[in-house]
Amino acid sequence: DPFSTAANARMYRTGDLGRYLPDGNIEYLGRNDDQVKIRGFRIELGEIEARLAQHEAVKEAVVLAREDVPGEKRLVAYFTTHSVEEMADIETLRTHLQGQLPEYMVPAAYMRLDALPLTPNGKLDRKTLPAPDHSAVIVREYEAPQGEVEASIARIWEDLLKLEQVGRHDNFFELGGHSLLAVKMIERMRQIELSVDVRVLFGQPTLAALAAAVGGYRDVVVPANGIPADCTRITPDMLPLAALSQAEIEQIVAAVPGGVSNVQDIYALAPLQEGILYHHLAAAEGDPYLQQVIFGFDQFTRLEDFAHALQAVIARHDILRTGVLWEGLPEPMQVVWRDAPLSVEPVALDPAQGDIATQLHQRFDPRFYRLDIRKAPMMRLVYAQDLANQRWVGMLLFHHLVDDVTSLAVLSAEIEAHMLGQAQRLSASVPYRNFVAQARLGVSREAHETFFREMLGDIDEPTLPFDLQDVQGDGSGLEEVRQEVEADLSRRLRAQARHLGVSAASLYHLVWAQVLGKISGKDDVVFGTVLVGRMQGGEGADRALGMFINTLPLRVSVGQTGVRAGVKATHARLTALLGHEHAALALAQRCSGVQAPTPLFSALLNYRHSGTTVSSEALSAWSGIQILSGEERTNYPLMLSVDDQGEAFSFTVMTPARIGAQRLCGYVQHTLESLVAVLEQQPDLPLQQVSILPTSESEKLLVTFNATEADYPRQQTIHGLF
Repeated sequence: DPFSTAANARMYRTGDLGRYLPDGNIEYLGRNDDQVKIRGFRIELGEIEARLAQHEAVKEAVVLAREDVPGEKRLVAYFTTHSVEEMADIETLRTHLQGQLPEYMVPAAYMRLDALPLTPNGKLDRKTLPAPDHSAVIVREYEAPQGEVEASIARIWEDLLKLEQVGRHDNFFELGGHSLLAVKMIERMRQIELSVDVRVLFGQPTLAALAAAVGGYRDVVVPANGIPADCTRITPDMLPLAALSQAEIEQIVAAVPGGVSNVQDIYALAPLQEGILYHHLAAAEGDPYLQQVIFGFDQFTRLEDFAHALQAVIARHDILRTGVLWEGLPEPMQVVWRDAPLSVEPVALDPAQGDIATQLHQRFDPRFYRLDIRKAPMMRLVYAQDLANQRWVGMLLFHHLVDDVTSLAVLSAEIEAHMLGQAQRLSASVPYRNFVAQARLGVSREAHETFFREMLGDIDEPTLPFDLQDVQGDGSGLEEVRQEVEADLSRRLRAQARHLGVSAASLYHLVWAQVLGKISGKDDVVFGTVLVGRMQGGEGADRALGMFINTLPLRVSVGQTGVRAGVKATHARLTALLGHEHAALALAQRCSGVQAPTPLFSALLNYRHSGTTVSSEALSAWSGIQILSGEERTNYPLMLSVDDQGEAFSFTVMTPARIGAQRLCGYVQHTLESLVAVLEQQPDLPLQQVSILPTSESEKLLVTFNATEADYPRQQTIHGLF
């Protein structure tokens, strides 16, 4: 029964509460029927009626709360249209309201009437409005999971998505799922020996479809590390993830302090690590992928606590005890040390020369300073006393070769655990070699080439907005602007994503494609997208430390394609790309018609999930420690970073100062607003007609620049004026 409490629980979802609302919490207020209350939210029914009547097909609208089943009340909308022939389907009306109202104000049922019932004196007769039937409800009819596999996956969804009940036809994205939750879900399934190709989830995101695909995918079997703890000589047969001769192994061992007794493992690089190493070697000075965070410590003992905790985390994780060697080798190799002490060094600075934190940053500015990445750990902690502010300032330098955004969250949590004396609670570390094995032994090179040739083979011109071609920069000369997305726009965007059954990331990718298409004059654009890399990263990928992410090209058409179709197509292409998340960027670019050394693209999108809650206990671990500043850089000259905070969004644009990051922010913001509005009102409008120009710039281009009127003496001739 679609009017059951369970079904209605799926109908009422509110971003404000972040959970489903039981319909039993609707009640009448006062003597009039024009207000109801849901969990403390006072709802004006007239407001809903007014918004519904704004739809072009609707002539009159009435909304009321009904109790057709004792104890179960729901919002029901009744409407008439301007003509008998004019239609307004339930899905369209619900989407129209979702774009303007909070979820808890959107009716669950919609009934079209030829005319509203009236009393003899011409007033609306609410008592004779008919009870809604099954055709009035837009909801997936609940069907219980069938079999143990569906039931097991349903329990995982219920836990991850914080739902009381999930049916076999429910859609992962409509229920609020996203890529980071997908990683966690795949790991949870792996723990109960259910393996599945993650592309099924993104392509057919229902519980039943995912369960049906279980067993059709096999994880890569990771070959064991053949180097024993008491090893005195490493031979080629001990290194299943490296193709090295005995002489090359001896060369590597000789470069490690302590020799063979300090070598735990040797294996090749992951795809994005190869690209990062290339940019490290190509940089004339500095390093575009050297990251830094500056901390303030109220006491020297707090700095020592932090350093000791970080050293303990380094001891736990292979990737943090790794150096990279390449000289004289057939390909670069990662070498895991058994013991890798963190360099913690005092720096003598003169307070008379200015702010200590500023001086520390200048001394170790990644634009000029480099770490020796051949040595482990690829980290360094430097510090100086700041007497003027009664603190110690510490700067942690760490290389992007060993971390990504998920890794940093894990690293922070483990430092907290050590500072709180709770290290025993930490789960076993996950070796980074597991991911390297997945990347190198998983999808074949031939399969990668086939996919990228199909997507990029006919692209013979690069997408270079503003003619930006330098993709080997060091991150200098770029300016960065961050912008918060207004709460109502964030809510409307999520509503559209759920309605279309896609991820919010797909909408942002289409927004960025639209901006790039307009400023580069193309209907077919290609840009880089940062993939999480953990979908097929092997066991424990959701909590492993290391560089998992990968940058790969995405092609998006923004011409005559309708907006709704464009969203679906973008989601489908992102889904297909997931199956190749471990491919090398160089391979993908070679599959296009753009000839080297011309880059295929120079713009990047990084969509990341950053919504976290911090417990009071975790905060206590950082007592006396303050983050003063941090910095991330890129070799791409144009980048959009989107932060998905769970409910809200923010985004950051990084671009050369001569172009103006604020200007690009305006383009992204306006396109976001335009795209959501079109999806709500004209979803079939061609993408080509969606403007990226904010009102101020449009006014400047069309009006200000054309204000060329001038008074001329009418009595003079042209040559006379000369």
